[in-house]
Amino acid sequence: MPEYLAPGVFVEETSFRAKSIEGVSTTTTGFIGAARFGPVAMEPDIVTSLSDYERLYDPFAPGSEVAWSGSTAPNFLWHAVRAFFNEGGKRLYVSRVFKPLTGEFEPFTAADELASAAMTGTHYQDGHARVDPSGLGGLRVRARHPGAAANLRVRFTLKGGANVLVGQVDPVSGSTIPTLRSVNDLDLVWIRDRTSSPAAADTGLFAVAHWDEDQALWRFEPMALTSPVEAGDWFDVTALNPDQAPDQGDSVRIVTLGVSLLSRDGAREIATWAGLPLHPSHRSAGAADSVFARFATEPTSTADARGLPLVIARDPAAVSDAFDVLAALFGADPTTLLVPGTEETRRGVTPADKLTLGVGNTFLLEGGNDGQRPEAGEYEGEADPRKGYSLGLKQFEDIEDISMVAAPGSTWNYAAYRENANAVTGLLIGHAERMRYRVALLDSAEGQTISDVRGMRAKLDSKHAALYYPWVSVLDPVTRQEIKLPPSGFVAGICARNDVERGVWKAPANEVVRLALGFETLLNKGQQEVLNPEGVNCLRYFEGRGFRLWGARTISSDPEWKYLNVRRYFAYLERSIDKGTQWAVFEPNGDALWANVRRTIEDFLLNEWQSGALLGDKPEKAFFVRCDRSTMTQNDLDNGRLICLIGVAPLKPAEFVIFRIGQWTADRRA
Repeated sequence: MPEYLAPGVFVEETSFRAKSIEGVSTTTTGFIGAARFGPVAMEPDIVTSLSDYERLYDPFAPGSEVAWSGSTAPNFLWHAVRAFFNEGGKRLYVSRVFKPLTGEFEPFTAADELASAAMTGTHYQDGHARVDPSGLGGLRVRARHPGAAANLRVRFTLKGGANVLVGQVDPVSGSTIPTLRSVNDLDLVWIRDRTSSPAAADTGLFAVAHWDEDQALWRFEPMALTSPVEAGDWFDVTALNPDQAPDQGDSVRIVTLGVSLLSRDGAREIATWAGLPLHPSHRSAGAADSVFARFATEPTSTADARGLPLVIARDPAAVSDAFDVLAALFGADPTTLLVPGTEETRRGVTPADKLTLGVGNTFLLEGGNDGQRPEAGEYEGEADPRKGYSLGLKQFEDIEDISMVAAPGSTWNYAAYRENANAVTGLLIGHAERMRYRVALLDSAEGQTISDVRGMRAKLDSKHAALYYPWVSVLDPVTRQEIKLPPSGFVAGICARNDVERGVWKAPANEVVRLALGFETLLNKGQQEVLNPEGVNCLRYFEGRGFRLWGARTISSDPEWKYLNVRRYFAYLERSIDKGTQWAVFEPNGDALWANVRRTIEDFLLNEWQSGALLGDKPEKAFFVRCDRSTMTQNDLDNGRLICLIGVAPLKPAEFVIFRIGQWTADRRA
């Protein structure tokens, strides 16, 4: 209660209406499966297009086959994502599963970088492609994520900037004092000193710039070469003369490292990162920004941890400064890589103020592989708080807005993979039931007959799952050949499209499969009459109407939850009410609160009825909301329980449309 102690006018805000409930999204989907690259142990990031997916999980050769140890399979996850967005999907989360050649997957830590990687033949057992460390001194370069797609090339180049040596006039003596502009402590620089020792007249040298706080000037630590200087021959900026003409006088240029990722044949540049300081301790604006910080094992940026394809690490005992990095990448004497430019002017700067790059060094990333085919253990995953990461389906448990889950490709090669395929199906169902507001979209296996899919269905029973048959034939944009794909990716997209265009209460059926060229099995009405009563949703071809999804049942034995749209609509209602009434927790549990809760839910359900989502010509026939003494006992009140009873009349699909036609006598009165 506000206090009124002094006379005056008091203006207060109050509310005369019920709280509002906003309907939650039902189109967000979660796919789990094997990808060719990308994070395995990180929390999934939302994907809103196929290009988004390719950026994270298939950046080098999108859609290419997955090469497991002992078998090669179509890239089912990529195809499912493509189908999802083509069919009308909006938002997607992806959980990548990966099974190493030996042992179980564990993410890298900084301490793991220097350990020798175990190999099986020519492949690293953990699946990460690497540059042979024997040719890099104390450096380590590897692909950030496992996968054969990362067997590429990486090129390192040196880049020199404009001359940063300038002269400032001393206001007291009038003399010109040399200094540097736009330089950071520990920058690697290239110095040409034509007027004084220790630099050679026309060649130049590499040095590290150090800011001397006591003397308030820049000092240079030259690279230790046999000539023209020796280690320890430091000199400061006052030894340089900025008054000479740029093409004849002294100059200082900042040198940075460029990293380029190239295709395996070196003909195509995939990505480039430029302007990277070489010194491991280099900082800018208080933050570490060297090449090792940019490509760290555990970057500070989550986006970099997902999207940066490389890790560049060092052995502190062998690589401690910029000179060690130079020697490891470019040899003991890298001075030949940076030479003065040719005669050409640009923006009034003579060419000697620039540097022409020598050819950078290129290294092969080798030994990356796609591991073994993931099994049920990889799909189930783990979430150990002590490890700080989760795997498999456990990653989806922390994401609230997922409403559909699927595992495209988990039933491929069913004859040889039957036990694991069935186990993955069970894991999807268990996950959907445990998360309450989700449904699992299950795939039949490729090549199954009607009796096979009936046998598969007979082992399942859940109101949170739906089974689809047969597989869909599409044109593979990579091979330009027809390929058969599991239906779950298409169905998830159709469900999302149906929810956006009509509503989650409308059955996701009688919808065109846009990408389909055909189905693995062309079913007729008689065959579907066998499958439909058992809860197997069929995809069928109708002449003049194309390829359509022709079923919307769950695999539940409970007739109350026979239809998928009813199950999904109740999940929508429950989650919307759950999120929209959180304000009521710890409010005084009395008549005022009960009335407010009733009004809040009634307003929400009234809007649903007006949208056509509920059966009944009047609101009182479509739903009821009770929250009063009739729903709560004194014991409930004493134990802090508010109980609200809600009943709704959902719309069931017109699965069987029947027209009864008979003869009519013209003169007969009705």
